[in-house]
Amino acid sequence: MYANRQSSGRQVASTRSHTFDMVAIGASAGGVEVLRELLAALPGSFAPAVMIVMHLVPDVPSYLVQTFSYRSALPVIEPDAGERILAGRIHVAPPGYHMLVENDRTVALSTEAAVRHSRPSIDVLFESAAWVYRERLLGILLSGANDDGVHGLATVRAMGGLAWVQTPETAASPEMPRAAIERGVVDEVLSPPIMARRLARLPAVH
Repeated sequence: MYANRQSSGRQVASTRSHTFDMVAIGASAGGVEVLRELLAALPGSFAPAVMIVMHLVPDVPSYLVQTFSYRSALPVIEPDAGERILAGRIHVAPPGYHMLVENDRTVALSTEAAVRHSRPSIDVLFESAAWVYRERLLGILLSGANDDGVHGLATVRAMGGLAWVQTPETAASPEMPRAAIERGVVDEVLSPPIMARRLARLPAVH
C-alpha cells in the first residue's frame, strides 16, 4: 500500500511547520472529482495562492471555474496574461494555453508546443513555479494517464519545495502518480481525504 508513505530519498520537513506561498496542482483523467474534494476543504482564510493545470481538450469551452467555484470558499479564476498571482485565490489554466509563473509572480500564458502531448502542461507550471517560489512551493500530482508532471516535481524538489502525489490505488487513472513514485520524486503519497485535511491545516503565510 502507498497510503501516507514518505519517500525515503530525503528527510521531509513537516508541512505543519513549513510555510508555502504557492500550491501548484496538476491533474488529468480522473482528477476533477479529487480537485473538487481538495478545494472544498480549503478554508476562506487559506493563505497560499493555488494554481491548477488540468489536461483539457483545446478549442472546447472549459467549465472548471464554475465546477470548482461551486464548492470553494476561495475565489476561482481563469487568469489573464500578466495578472498578479494573489494569495488565497485559485488560478485555473485556460484550455489551449500553458500557464507559467513569471519572476515577478504574475501569470504568463503560452501557446508554444504541447509538452507530453498536453497544453496546458503540468510540467511547464511546476518548473516555472519552482524557480520562483523555491522552498515555499508545494507541488501536488493527482490522477492521470500519462507522466506529465513527473519532471516538474523533480524540479520542485530540486529547488527545495515539497512534492505530494495521490495514492495510485485511489486514482481513476493511476499512471501519473505511479510514474512519479517510480521516478523517486515524491515526498509523500496521500489519499485524497488525508491530502485535503493536510492542505486545510497549512500555516498562514507571514
